Amino acid sequence: MKLSSSFITYITQEESLMVASNTRVFSGLVRGNSSAGFILECLKQETTLDEIADRMAEKYDAPREQLYLDAKNIVDQLRSIHAIED
Repeated sequence: MKLSSSFITYITQEESLMVASNTRVFSGLVRGNSSAGFILECLKQETTLDEIADRMAEKYDAPREQLYLDAKNIVDQLRSIHAIED
């Protein structure tokens, strides 16, 4: 899976922003925290949920299972607005 090219991201250390640029399904702005921004960065390349969770486990001090669930939640939300290409 990968982030759709129809979305533009802007990520800082504190927050992440994602704007729909060329989509008929969703128009608007998505705002998230730095963890969501980390996931968005991972999604700029072809990846899997397991790979995202592994990368998060290297960065964050939290159980991998919880990180996987957090990543899945964000990916599911992105899928709901058609921001993910499978």
